[in-house]
Amino acid sequence: MSHVSGPVPGADAPRVTIPQLHRFKTEGRRIVMTTAYDAVTAHIADPVVDAILVGDSVGNVCLGFENTLPVSMAMMIHHLEAVMRTSPRALIVADMPFLSFHLGAEDTVRNAGEFIRRGAAAVKLEGGASRIDMVRALVDCEIPVMGHLGLTPQSVNRMGGFRVQGREAEQATAILDDAVALQEAGCFSIVLEGIPAELAARVTDALEIPTIGIGAGPACSGQVLVLHDILGLLEGHRAKFVRTYVEGYSVLQEALGRWAGDVRDGAFPGEAETYRLPEAARDTVANWQPRAKRTAEGAA
Repeated sequence: MSHVSGPVPGADAPRVTIPQLHRFKTEGRRIVMTTAYDAVTAHIADPVVDAILVGDSVGNVCLGFENTLPVSMAMMIHHLEAVMRTSPRALIVADMPFLSFHLGAEDTVRNAGEFIRRGAAAVKLEGGASRIDMVRALVDCEIPVMGHLGLTPQSVNRMGGFRVQGREAEQATAILDDAVALQEAGCFSIVLEGIPAELAARVTDALEIPTIGIGAGPACSGQVLVLHDILGLLEGHRAKFVRTYVEGYSVLQEALGRWAGDVRDGAFPGEAETYRLPEAARDTVANWQPRAKRTAEGAA
């Protein structure tokens, strides 16, 4: 049986802030983060979590792409706006999609600014040393940045698939160096994805800012999982780091199947789902004649 550790914020709680996440790390309170891509998932997640990532994972989770690479700024803006219409209290972080932060500081700031103008509190971008100039440019413009190291999905082609990173000493050292560099450049937090637990623990210990783990062991300052994975809404292979709390796909399909059966059997809609005419209008409807016939009768 699962249980909640610590208080679950209510819907009327004040909006979560970046300084609050920093206090959570200092106090040893684990940060809870999940994804949302629309108003429905935002409404589900917001009362429960500290932060919501409007992730470019929308590409493979909701839009049918094989990976996140086809996701555009326009797609991300569309989904961010849907989430923001729910007036969330969680800290909202928007993912910078592929090529939105790769072509220079001016484009990076302009693209990130589109997310901030629409209500996001921060943006997240993937990569280490090669992205430091972009991080600094964003921070200089008062745009908070969450870093992302380890298994970075936008690098899937270079990595040869979604593979655990940092298992070799040289690669592990590079991740540690990149984490420190991102902190020094101004990142307020770093996602650590798909790396050994011991490495994630060392990164977390080396930083003052919080780390958010996904497939990075239990020592991170917090954890993030895709909402659809938590709720079991997706078919097919599940990564080792996913824990599913309800088989939502089967539950929802079974419910839909019951409704379809009721429709085919004539059991839906029933009286409870049916509107009725007021008494005064029933005779009018029962005695209705086509307009042409009414016109002809009137002329006669």
